[in-house]
Amino acid sequence: MNSELNSIGINKKPSDTTVVVAMSGGVDSSTVAGMMKKEGYNVIGITLKLYDEGKEVAASKQCCSGQDIMDAKRVANKLDIEHKILYYQNKFKQGVIDNFVESYLKGETPIPCVQCNQTVKFKDLFDVSKDLKADALVTGHYVKSITNKDKTNMYRANDLNRDQSYFLFNTTREQLDYLRFPLGNLLKDETRDIAKKLELNVADKPDSQDICFVPSGDYASVIQKFRPDSFKKGNIKNLNDKVIGVHDGIINFTIGQRKGIKVSDKEPLYVIKINSEKNEIIVGPKENLARKNIILRNLNLLADKNYFDKNIFVKVRSTGNLLEAKIKVIENNFAEVNLLESEDGIAPGQACVFYNKDDFGHRVLGGGWIKE
Repeated sequence: MNSELNSIGINKKPSDTTVVVAMSGGVDSSTVAGMMKKEGYNVIGITLKLYDEGKEVAASKQCCSGQDIMDAKRVANKLDIEHKILYYQNKFKQGVIDNFVESYLKGETPIPCVQCNQTVKFKDLFDVSKDLKADALVTGHYVKSITNKDKTNMYRANDLNRDQSYFLFNTTREQLDYLRFPLGNLLKDETRDIAKKLELNVADKPDSQDICFVPSGDYASVIQKFRPDSFKKGNIKNLNDKVIGVHDGIINFTIGQRKGIKVSDKEPLYVIKINSEKNEIIVGPKENLARKNIILRNLNLLADKNYFDKNIFVKVRSTGNLLEAKIKVIENNFAEVNLLESEDGIAPGQACVFYNKDDFGHRVLGGGWIKE
């Protein structure tokens, strides 16, 4: 047996190592497939067909569309690697779209990209990769995985503008030991340069910006399609419980929102709370958005509980900063988060992800879903 680890930390020659690369048709996953092929690995590219897009999304900047599947197929042909398309529309509808709709109807602000990674991308693709006897599942996510003493930990990417660790907090320990993220040390410009050197047709392709099944960011139209009964008028109240306006459906609002409230006051009003049971929106001045205490549900922990005896960092939105906090893990998969400094606009349905800093960077310790 080869005594040295290969570039993805496996004790085999690349030519004896089979990797499945999740190919979305974008520049990142295509570049990863090209890197693996160039290094001599036995590469199988897999593209997921997740939803049936209508005409209205054809021009939208989304991932996993019909155009993306064609791009992935072209890249696979260029690289001369095996390529499979898996048709997961039903799994995606049940695991991601239905959750997205139900979460909005509860007055939450969901993150379908986390659900997608947690279900079809990592769980189902993980199982398929194992069935194909692959040694690793490789993706184009911008996170670092560092293996030390047969244990793999996840870290924020070098390119903090691209870091996707927030969206991967629900990755399990078993999945993490099997996954590889070759782009974690690269800047986005470096990835595009590699794609150009490999002469890939997607080297200059724009990044996907929208949620894949939400055309042009119009999530209300998606909810209308699946739950047309959900647009019920209700009261807009101030913090003194006085009715000051009427809304056309709570799904049109998120915590911290200012625009679109359509109620005038002497100072700007923000959505402070959404009460789905009473179909009410509570609004008030910005200072009422500040929060220090958060309750989390459905924890996924990637570190021992003694890590939480000291102050750690948390992120409460994908584009947010790291905030210093104390964590108290409670029974039944709940946790209390106490921020050392208050933060505005923390919304139920979003994720709260835990980090601590060590010699390798900011390590992901897990996280949970914001309940209240």
